[in-house]
Amino acid sequence: MKISLAQIKPVKGDIEANLLIHKNYIRQAAQAGADCIFFPELSITSYESALAEQLVMKEGDNTLDELQELSNQLSITIGIGMPIVGREKPRIGMGIFQPFQSRQCYFKQQLHSDEFPFFEAGEKQVLITVKDTQIAPAICYESLQPDHSERAYQLGANLYLASVAKSQQGVDKAMAYFPSIARKYSMHVMMVNCIGACDDFEAAGQTAVWSKEGTLIVQLTNSQQGLVLCQLENEKTTTIFI
Repeated sequence: MKISLAQIKPVKGDIEANLLIHKNYIRQAAQAGADCIFFPELSITSYESALAEQLVMKEGDNTLDELQELSNQLSITIGIGMPIVGREKPRIGMGIFQPFQSRQCYFKQQLHSDEFPFFEAGEKQVLITVKDTQIAPAICYESLQPDHSERAYQLGANLYLASVAKSQQGVDKAMAYFPSIARKYSMHVMMVNCIGACDDFEAAGQTAVWSKEGTLIVQLTNSQQGLVLCQLENEKTTTIFI
């Protein structure tokens, strides 16, 4: 199975512009033979807490139908970051598009304290099946909480995917912590981050992949947009800068 991670620079609050960026990366990934592609946290709007209420989308928002069409045409699973309508506040979600399947959504279950005024938490874990791989999505802050990865492993995950919008400080924490998850559960760990201005911080990129032994296999820079592609069976990687 070949998985791709898209390190992008989203346009603040511009869903239309970001959708074009997403479609370009999806096509590039499919052309390179990827079975799936994942984007950073809130990638379709950029990570902007104060704008979440006005940018919030429904789970089945027709604006994103083009992504389902691409998934069908290119036989690729797509995971994007989006603010999704909750009970009282928006939720930080991952919209999941798989070929000729109904759309799924995963909602961030553990919020950082800074997010409480703007978002509400989700309630359950989702596993994404691609070929023989069970992918457990984690969204930023919760990926650094030990109980989240433990629960994912108990549910049968064999790949842990962190979709994030992290500053350099957050990336440093992830780089120190994620190898231990890989070693503890003997599963690949992947982090896809964005670059550029987010909220009140600068996203630091450095999208990365760790082996089951906790070895860093590949990592992008903190300033370039691009794709990481990883063939899980032999851990062969390719980087495409876009």
